[in-house]
Amino acid sequence: MGKTKTLPARPQPLAAGQTWRVGDLNLQISTVGPMLVSYKLGKLDAVRLRSTVSGKSTIEKYLKKNKAVLVAG
Repeated sequence: MGKTKTLPARPQPLAAGQTWRVGDLNLQISTVGPMLVSYKLGKLDAVRLRSTVSGKSTIEKYLKKNKAVLVAG
């Protein structure tokens, strides 16, 4: 009998309005396009955050590497 493989859990797809907790920082996703993501990254109690645009794959790698947790979205 063959062994059944367990597939690794698929990461949550990026969507507008999500908030990810990365250590002591929050990453808020503003908009998601076919290749780019607009997001804000800052401390938990920050008043103003600057918007940044980066590639989808870059953000996904960053979230996976830093073991981010989806807070809202």
